Formats: sequence, C-alpha cells, structure tokens
Amino acid sequence: MAAALLGLLLAPAAVPSAATPRLPAGPGTAPTVTAVASGGTAALTGYAIRSAAQVPDTAAAVSTPGYATTGWHRAGPRSTVLAALVADGTHPDPFYSTDQQRIPRRDFADPWWYRSDFTLPETAERTSLDFSGVISAADVYVNGRQVASAAEVAGMYTRHELDITDLVRAGTNTVAFRIRPNDPRKHLTLGWLDWLQPPPDANMGIVRDVLVRRRGPVSLHDAHVVTGLDVSSPGSGPAELTVKARVRNDSQEAATATVTAAVGGTGIVLSEDVTLRARETRTLVFTPDRHRQLRLQRPALWWPAGMGPQNLYGLHLTATVAGSRSDSVRHAFGIRDVKAPLDSAGARRYTINGRPLLIRGAGWSADELLRWDTTAAEDRIKAALDAGLNTLRLEGHIEPDEFFDLADRYGMLLLPGWECCDKWEGQVNPTGTGEKWNAADRLTARASMAAEAARLRDHPSVLSFLIGSDFAPDAQTERDYLDALRAADWPTPVVPAASAVTTALSGPSGMRMTGPYDWVPPSYWYDKREGGATGFNSETSAGPSIPTLDTLRRTLSPAELETLWESPSAPQYHRSPSRTFNTLKLFNDALAHRYGAPRGLRDYVAKAQLGQYENVRAQFEAYARNATDSTDPSTGLVYWMFNSGWTSLHWQLVDRYLDQGGAYYGAKKANEPLHIQYSYDDRTVAVINRRPDAVSGLTARITLFGTDGTSLHDRTVRGLRVGGDGARTTAATVPAVVAASGGPDSTYLARLTLTDSAGREVSRNVYWLSTRPDVLDYDAGDWYHTPTTTYGDLTGLNSLAAATVTATARTTRHAGSQSTTTVTIRNTSSGNTPALLTDLHLVDGRDAPVLPVRWNDNQISLWPGESAVLTAHHRTADPADGALRVRVSGWNTPTTHITPSTP
Repeated sequence: MAAALLGLLLAPAAVPSAATPRLPAGPGTAPTVTAVASGGTAALTGYAIRSAAQVPDTAAAVSTPGYATTGWHRAGPRSTVLAALVADGTHPDPFYSTDQQRIPRRDFADPWWYRSDFTLPETAERTSLDFSGVISAADVYVNGRQVASAAEVAGMYTRHELDITDLVRAGTNTVAFRIRPNDPRKHLTLGWLDWLQPPPDANMGIVRDVLVRRRGPVSLHDAHVVTGLDVSSPGSGPAELTVKARVRNDSQEAATATVTAAVGGTGIVLSEDVTLRARETRTLVFTPDRHRQLRLQRPALWWPAGMGPQNLYGLHLTATVAGSRSDSVRHAFGIRDVKAPLDSAGARRYTINGRPLLIRGAGWSADELLRWDTTAAEDRIKAALDAGLNTLRLEGHIEPDEFFDLADRYGMLLLPGWECCDKWEGQVNPTGTGEKWNAADRLTARASMAAEAARLRDHPSVLSFLIGSDFAPDAQTERDYLDALRAADWPTPVVPAASAVTTALSGPSGMRMTGPYDWVPPSYWYDKREGGATGFNSETSAGPSIPTLDTLRRTLSPAELETLWESPSAPQYHRSPSRTFNTLKLFNDALAHRYGAPRGLRDYVAKAQLGQYENVRAQFEAYARNATDSTDPSTGLVYWMFNSGWTSLHWQLVDRYLDQGGAYYGAKKANEPLHIQYSYDDRTVAVINRRPDAVSGLTARITLFGTDGTSLHDRTVRGLRVGGDGARTTAATVPAVVAASGGPDSTYLARLTLTDSAGREVSRNVYWLSTRPDVLDYDAGDWYHTPTTTYGDLTGLNSLAAATVTATARTTRHAGSQSTTTVTIRNTSSGNTPALLTDLHLVDGRDAPVLPVRWNDNQISLWPGESAVLTAHHRTADPADGALRVRVSGWNTPTTHITPSTP
C-alpha cells in the first residue's frame, strides 16, 4: 500500500499549535482567552504569571474570573518562568557569555502563579482538565475552588485528569496553578547534570499543554493498538492488530454506548455496543480472533530512515450515546517489530522487522529553558538524519508529543528513559546528588512510568525504554516500572539501565557506559577495551566540540575568545558546571602536541575542526567495521551528544544555531550509505554498505602522499562486492609509512576513493596520519578518559603549500520557502598539493551563516585537477539580509566569496 495513502490519517483532535511563541509582550499583558467548543478539546493558549511573593491576594481571588493581572508577565502555553521573563525582556539572554549569572536565583525561591481564562458555551457536557508537564508540583484552582493539591500534582511526567464539571459555567472560567519551585535533587522532574550551566529557575513552570476537554456522558481512554508482526520472512510477513480502549460512564445513570473503531488506510471499521452502570469503566478489546479484518496479509511496515518507508496508519475511535457523539480519539500508529536479544558476547543487538540494525545514535538535549519549537525540532532531526544517525537517546528530558510525531514521520529511532544522578536515581546512586525516595516518590515514579508508557507506546520510532541510566532501579522500583509498562502493553524491549548492570527481573542490560567523555585520540576507538568499538556503548565521545568561528563570536565575549585558545587550564563557563569538565585542558593540550601550538583564535578553531573531524569519523567508522566481527562485535553507540541545550563548547555534533563544523562532517562522512574507510589499528581499508541490497563491481583506490605532494603508495582494487544492511568487505591493507631519518616529517595523507561499475565516484575519504602513533596509558585511565603518553605528529600539515580553489554556484528557488544552491568547486593549484578540508558556507550580506542548511557533502579534500559538485538545501534567503553568497575556505585555502547565479 502506498505510503501516501497511509499518510491520510484522521487528524488529531483540534489543539492549537504547540510551538511556544516568541512573545514581545511585557508585564501587564494578559494572555488570550481560550475558547472551548461544544464537544471539543482546546489547549490553554497562555498564562499571566507572577511570583506568589508579590501577590497578596488569596488563591480563591486569583482563580476567580475578572481578577486583575496588572503588572503580571505573559507566558506561552508551554513555558518555564525564566523562558517567559527572557521573552519579555525582564532578564537578559542567558545564552551569551556569562549573562545567565546576572539573573538572580532568589526570584525563583517562591511559588509562581500561572493564571489563564477559557470560555465555554451553554451546554451540559462533562468538562475536565487534562495535563502533565508541571515542574515541580502545583496546587490547582478553578473558579475560586481548589481542585488538586501539590501533593497530588507532583512530578513532570505524571498525567492528571481533573473533573471540573460542577465548577465551570457558560462564559468565562479561570484556572490557576500555584507552581512550586523545582530542585532536581528533591523532585522527580528534570535536571541538567553536567551537560550545561543550569537555569536559575531550575525550569519551574508548565511545559506541556493543559487541555480543556468537553465530552458527553461516556468517554474513551487509553486507546491504543497492539501489533504483532511475523518476521520469519523479514519485511514481508503478515500482521495482526488488536485495538484496545477503556470506556467510562461519567454519568450518574446507566448508559449504552456504541464504540466504533476505524483503522485509516485499511478500510477496517468495527463496532460494538457497551452497556455501563453509573460511573463504571470497562476495557473494550477488538481482537483478530473475533474480527478477521484485523489480520493484514500485506501490511505496510514502518522502517527507520534508509531501511524503507515510514508508513503510518490512523486509529479513530468514536463513542456515541443515543445517536449523538459522546467522545472520540484519534492518533497514528505504525506496524513494526523490534527485538533486542543479547548476542554471544552479552551485548544487546537490535533488529527491526527481522533485519539487523547497528545503532548509530547520539544524545538529544532539550532547550535549556524547555522552549518548544516544532520547526526547530524538525530542523534538528533532519540534521541528525543528514549526519547518518538512526537513533537519538533521550536521557530524561522526554519531549512533547510533536517530537515523537516528527520522529515517526522522518524515521528517526528513539531511546527514551529516566535520567541519572539526581532524584531519579537517588535511591540507588551512592555518588549522586538526589535524595532518597519516600512513599510519595514511589507513587510519583510509577505514575510517571504509566503516563509515559501510554503516551509513547504507539509511536513506531520508540525503540526501547531505559528504566535506569547510570544505575539500575532498586528491586521495588523496577517491579513498579515493569508492572506499569506491562499494563500499558508496552511493545518494545525494556532495558534496565544504560550501564552494564544485571537485575533480577530484567536480567543483563546488554549495554555499557564506559565513556570516554573527554579527549582521546582517533586510534582509541579501535582498541577492543574500555570505550573501544565493541558491544553497545550508550554514552561515548571525545568530549569537547569547538563550534565554528561564526558561532563562537555569537557565544563568547572578546575576552573569553582569547582565553579559549590562550589558557587551556582556565574554567570555561560554556563547557560544563562540572569540575571534571569545566576546562579544555586535555583537548587543547592534544591539539598543541598533535597539530602545533595555535598561533591565534582563527588558527585554534581551524585545528579544532581538523581534530574533531578525524576523531568523530574514527569513532563511527570503528563501530561500523566491528559490527560484523565474529567474536566481539559492536552493536550500537550513542555519541555523547548530538546537540546542546544552549551555546556550548561541549558534547555536540551541531551547535546551538545548527552550524556544522568538523564534528558534524566527520560523522556524516563516516555514516555514508556506501562508504570506504581506513582502520587505525591494522591499516586495512574496508567498504561498508548500509543500503538494503548488496553492491557489486566496485573499485577502490588507495593513494598515500607526503605533505610535499610526493606519492608514497598507489593501489587500485577492482571487482569488489559488499552485502547489504551494514555488511563490510576488506579491500586492501595500507603499507606502513616510516619517516626517513632526516627526511620528510612524520605526517602523511591517505586518499581513498570508491567508484561504482559505471566509474562514478560514490565515496571519497581523506585521512591525515602520522608515522608516530598516539600511545595510551590504559592503566592510568579513569571513568572519563584515558591519558595519552605519546602524541601522533600531524604538524606537517602546517607546511602544506597554499592551494587555489575556484568555484561557481547557482541557486534555484522552489515552491514555498525552499531553495537549492549547487556549487562546483575545483582545485586549480599547480603541483600536487591538496586543498585540505575545503569548507563551504552559505552566508548573507553580513557574512553571517544562512542556517539551517543541509549539504550533500562538505569539508572535502581535493587534489589538483579534481572537482566536486556540492548541493545545499536551505530556506530561501531574506532579501533584507543582503545577497546570498558562498564562502569558500579551508585548511590551506584562502577565504573567498562567490555570488550564485539564479535562473
């Protein structure tokens, strides 16, 4: 069945856009009144907020319609306190320099009021408030009456449905939340660990929609689809669907409801009458044993990106009473099968729809102020896919529904789970900061698990749930989590922790969390020990990630920019609040030893991009090569991290503004669908094929060069064949290069090219290598890095002759706001000097990057006479920003600008 047909899903209930608006309004501006139609559902469109310390009136007064909010601030429908105060200009942008330190924490020591109005028509329908996302807890009032206490509404992830039928009236109504301050050490909410400098308000607020629901006497709850797929013939087996929902009679009288279930894209329509006593709830199940239509012989499966289409179906349930609609629910679901058994080495190995899957993942971060922007999230997911990732891990910070909808649509797999170290692991983590749990905490944790399981189970993008992170939950908590997941018909593997643990109920995690988290050399990833490429490593990277110079100048003050490269041991506010990670010493020392001491900021940034490119590339390539190892294979890695929640120097493949540097393009190169790569340990050259089908007739060419352009080795291997789904074949072994005594320096270059049977280049990969290896002292290693005692010598790159690159470009506008810029670049240098790591940036009239942008390739290296055609997809530039240009630069290429032609 065509994906386009399956995409015609029944639309979800009418809820306003969830993107947090960029609000220009200042103090004294009231939020828009939310109108709720008869039989409808609407999200509150915003709030008036103010510190309770500045509100002398009673809760009854504050929550009464007509209460004056002069002097209050305006907040969006999902907003922390600080997000609202930054939006209205009360506090400075916390993302620049140390401006966040100017925001006084005492402003958030007291509760804050969140107040909103909504209107109802004259009708006798049942009315309820449905919400989650309160940080950290709230007393809730409607029209002057308390409907819930902070003891009941506690925890970010717990879901609450409050019946307010007897309190509301036709016309204007008021709901008010008195939000308690947050402390992630004391509350089951979220914290920022060592990721970034935590916000002064600790994210107190309401960060998910508050829905006002209007329904008839019988309501529908917990609707979902349980899918079963036969994977004996991978990708083509039949499937069975089971549709479930709880039907509840909210009236004081017996009622009979007709419940109709329709599955969009299949023509399936089922119906059943349910008779309920007053206030009775019953689970209704449509099974394939009773309804043969629920057996699909040729289901349209959901696949991760690159493995197949992202087919989705739609579920629509309606309850009617006496011929009138009483309630309805609708959402999308996908059919796919996920398994993750332990392999012979004890590592968790995922398959999807019966096909093998190497997890190429990275850690996802929410915005530091938890501001939700659907477009921004979509841009980041597209960037992750463009970098060749197939999975994002959410350690806590579990995003709103739209995030999971986007992942379903684009084919990005997700690994959500609870976070480490703070309250979430306070009962088991002897080194963490979280408090031990009490009985109320255990209830909150179980309710959180039940709510998130029900919310996420029908999303085919969700690969697993990690009920622990650095530590597994204790036995009682694990049992509570598993009971909640089982009750929700959770469909995918449950992992007891992201670290290497074994629990009585879940068994071995099949994962490990050995890091590293700070700088190590590229060869590290090939050592089959510590963080090397074996098994499933849930958190691992070489730590710092210096952004582009454009982003650095938007992030740091001039003085901080100088400290960045001049003072390796200086604390860096934009790295981490952790004393372990608050400097760049390990990274900067390695750059200076391997590439030579920086001569200035620009030189430092250029060397950082080279270092990050080679390191990230090596990490992903090592895991790809070892995925088919017969004795100790790699099964997955989660690069720590994909993005940061603010402007950072730390743990990111892309920066806050989605600019792309060496780390990003190193990942993109390593994760090409068809890829040729070099191995740092045994000098073999391998071809990796991530496409579903095998490829034959390939030709690999391996050429080694000295930095003066001298050819040191040249070999061509023809007739290569490589299987699909991550298979590899070894093409050749590169001979060892030894620096001659008193001769050339110890730096040399390796150029690998792969052409198909028609002679087209399908993969190009260039390495800068040293005859002197990096030497690691594993015995002196710790949990976050392994010391390097001898560094490789790449200083020969400083002697590369200047290269000349010419370019032409053309920009084509498409329908809507999208454009494509195509650039043809050529190395026109004389001699045999490559243009190393040539970078293209689209910039506006002020030379500021045009972002986001997705290049088919970038930061490429070309030898004289070689050319490449690079294509960028981007939003159409705003004429007010000046003419679009392409900035061409590189390691040994002077910066030039060209103006694209247009049709």
